[in-house]
Amino acid sequence: MSATVTTVSKAGTAAGDARTEDSGGLREAVRRRRKLLTGGGVLAALLVLGAVLLGGGGWPAGLTADISGPLDAANDWVVDNRDTHPLFLYFLLHLSNTATDAVDAVYQGLDALGWLGVTVAAVLVAWRAAGLGRRGLRAAVTALGAFAVCGVLGMWDATLLTIALMVVSVAVAALLGALIGLAAGLSDRVDRALRPVLDTMQVMPAFAYLLPFVLVFGTGTPAALFCTVIYAAPPMARLTALGLRGADPAALEASASLGASGLQRLWTARLPLARKQMLLGLNQTIMMALSMVVIAALVGAGGLGEEVYSALSTTDVGKAFTAGLPIVLIAVWLDRTTAAAGNGAGVPAPAGSWLHGGRAWALVAAAVAAAAAVRTATWPEAWTYDISTPVNKAQEWITANLTFTEVWAREFTLWVLNPLRDVLVWLPWWSVLLLVAAVAWLVGNWVSAVTATAAMAAIGVLGVWAKSLDTLSQVLAALVLTLVLGFLAGVLCARAGRLERWVRPLLDAMQTMPQFVYLIPVVALFGATRTSAIVAAVVYALPAVVRITTQGLREVDPAAVEASRSLGASTRQQLFGVQLPLARPALQLAVNQGVVLVLAVVVVGGLVGGGALGYDVIKGLSRGEMGLGMTAGIAIVCLGLVLDRVTQRTSRTPR
Repeated sequence: MSATVTTVSKAGTAAGDARTEDSGGLREAVRRRRKLLTGGGVLAALLVLGAVLLGGGGWPAGLTADISGPLDAANDWVVDNRDTHPLFLYFLLHLSNTATDAVDAVYQGLDALGWLGVTVAAVLVAWRAAGLGRRGLRAAVTALGAFAVCGVLGMWDATLLTIALMVVSVAVAALLGALIGLAAGLSDRVDRALRPVLDTMQVMPAFAYLLPFVLVFGTGTPAALFCTVIYAAPPMARLTALGLRGADPAALEASASLGASGLQRLWTARLPLARKQMLLGLNQTIMMALSMVVIAALVGAGGLGEEVYSALSTTDVGKAFTAGLPIVLIAVWLDRTTAAAGNGAGVPAPAGSWLHGGRAWALVAAAVAAAAAVRTATWPEAWTYDISTPVNKAQEWITANLTFTEVWAREFTLWVLNPLRDVLVWLPWWSVLLLVAAVAWLVGNWVSAVTATAAMAAIGVLGVWAKSLDTLSQVLAALVLTLVLGFLAGVLCARAGRLERWVRPLLDAMQTMPQFVYLIPVVALFGATRTSAIVAAVVYALPAVVRITTQGLREVDPAAVEASRSLGASTRQQLFGVQLPLARPALQLAVNQGVVLVLAVVVVGGLVGGGALGYDVIKGLSRGEMGLGMTAGIAIVCLGLVLDRVTQRTSRTPR
């Protein structure tokens, strides 16, 4: 009898919970429908009123402010006073010299090891990170193959310079990010203060980071290093704070019960428990730093990025591919090494094993020293092979025989890009602001609407309204393609585990490639056009959309799917009636991430004919027109903020 009463009680509780959940969902649906109807009515009234009072046309010239003149004047002042002003002599000059000396020291150290010493060091560090055993052989072989190909392609010196920039920038970014994450993880007030800052930094495309540092430090290693540090630090800060806040309360309570002080609990409990998250943050910091170091070639950073940039500027696909392949391989090596270290976090070492702990690192150091003692110079010239000529011949064959790519690019530009741009430019400026405000309010709240509208208005005030709408048209076209392909692939991967396992290595490779590298194959196939920038953006953003969609669909409550199946729902009805609605938060996150990633590459696409704001940034960097470049960079940041707010769902009421 007691068991029966308990069962009935549980059933009643479950039914009550289900009714509560259903009623909550119904209230939310009613609230959203009422919000949509109210917003639609107000928007229609405002559109009619605006048409009567304001008319049409682009952004009024009387509401613009030319900031290019003051920015050019500021640039001239910096150039004139860089060698005399106390701010430069006693602070910024020391930072600049320290950055240059640090990168030079690391480069000289790598060069002194010789090609054999560097290769042995990379292989053994990767092996040790994954555990000196059979489990780590895959990471070691990846490192060996990556450095061997870099040497064979004749890119050894450029690879060493890129790695030197990486070592210094990652060390500083990881330290800075860890300190910020430590403060945010231990203080709720700091976490709330830093969250909007980190959100804004995530939205900003990589190009936007270059301009202010070039203004202060000029072109060269210091500007490249500092902008890379600022760009790559947020992931380390976020994941460090996440790891500290997610520490097991029971372990912290046990540590406190043993009389440990706050500092002791931090060192003995919080940080060890957050180790895996911190290693994941290091992995993301490394990948973002590599992406930024390559882009920083625009400001004279040198290395592999400069080789790619010079080749793309002359449309030499063979040379660009020769420099781009080592970048991909270095990215894969770094990703596999840090991922292996993260997967091995917390795995206990076998008792008495020599392949773990300090002894293993001592063995690695001894092997590297022995390899360096061989005194090998740079990679032997006889062991190099030039692949640029065969690649260029292949590109010529593709251009001559696979004409459908150019035809598709031309038709896509004619029937999609141009009409979309013309419609956006034709819309009255006030209607664009109203549409932005309405979408942001429907997706989020009034704070999102005000922020998005203010950012869009700032674009008009900067005097780049038409160019920004041109960039926006490219982003929207690329986003639609990305979401269609990404949602379709995500649904297929979620429903077919075998397909997901086959696709996973391809997605991993696509995610590790820096933004710059995506431009090389699309230029070979589509030429230097706006379509090339869009295709590169789609390929770059697709992995994130596929992964988030797949994960969101798989996390749908199986009981809900089983209930719909028991009621006779077909596979299509289960997908559209149950899984997709329940996975809505994940799908909205996929849209938001797709927007951010698409914008980043569309802007970089200014190198290959994308035009608009991206071209102005590149022109400002390459020709020293800081006013033009900074104005376009600020507009890009504002556009990214608008797109983020209209695709990022927030709470109903601000807290």
